[in-house]
Amino acid sequence: MTTDLVAAVDIGGTKIAGALVDGTGELLHRVQRPTRAAESAANVLGALTEVVTALTAHALWPRVAAVGVGSAGPVNARTGTVSPVNIAAWRDFPLVARITDTAGPLPVTLVGDGAAIAAGEHWRGAARGRTNALCMVVSTGVGGGLILDGKLRPGPTGNAGHIGHISVDFDGELCPCGGRGCVERIASGTNIARYALASGWRPGGDGDTTAAGVAVAAAAGDPVAREAYERAARALAAGIAATATLVEIETVVVGGGVGQAGDVLFAPLRRALTGYATLPFVRGLEVVPAELGTDAGLVGAAAASWQSDTFSGRAQVGN
Repeated sequence: MTTDLVAAVDIGGTKIAGALVDGTGELLHRVQRPTRAAESAANVLGALTEVVTALTAHALWPRVAAVGVGSAGPVNARTGTVSPVNIAAWRDFPLVARITDTAGPLPVTLVGDGAAIAAGEHWRGAARGRTNALCMVVSTGVGGGLILDGKLRPGPTGNAGHIGHISVDFDGELCPCGGRGCVERIASGTNIARYALASGWRPGGDGDTTAAGVAVAAAAGDPVAREAYERAARALAAGIAATATLVEIETVVVGGGVGQAGDVLFAPLRRALTGYATLPFVRGLEVVPAELGTDAGLVGAAAASWQSDTFSGRAQVGN
């Protein structure tokens, strides 16, 4: 039987998703479980095992040649371990080994979730055809990945482009990562909502206290909600400008739940960038919304696997 599929796994603080993906990026079968990030390491592993087991039980499984994994980070592709900031129970967790326990001896490609999203958006989304891009996910956390010289550049451990933990306020709040004033501590959906509530904002009749609720209020003109998003946009702009200065990107793709806020986020983000990205080679950065939505992590995990040296069908992935 032809082995022409990749099993993709996307691990975040809210959900663990899996899919069987073909060489065109189509998700042929998918499964999802809640991460249960606040529970024990064994319980989170249980959710992962359920996802991988459901994939192995599918009739298409014999066609799977490799496994691609995008995980909340930091990750360590050298050792196959992960220590996600938003999954406290997993520290130096042997993720690749545990996946192999269930999936069998298939090659496994592990990258950070931001790198996975970058691979996906470059393959089938808003960064398609771009040569140098930063692709970001702004959701429960803030992650990112880099496309440089037309290729995903995950770095030796799979974490390159992890913009969420660039410090943009050296006297800022302590971040769970151990740093201070990180982009994520200001611009993640969790922290947008936290800042708005602490500043006096209260939700409307639907009682939605999440960043999505803040976005609705901001779009309606609520000044506190608007400030929460403008503050997040400034943090993102500072991190983007720093990244662009280092590696000369041309395009920024922003996805994740917060990225779905539309002009509530993108308008102040583009304005703020004009004040931070001032050198001639970083002016006029293109900032666009992601196109793959909630599938980005799965498509990207598959793309990272297709492009890896361990997968014979990698040449099918391209622009």
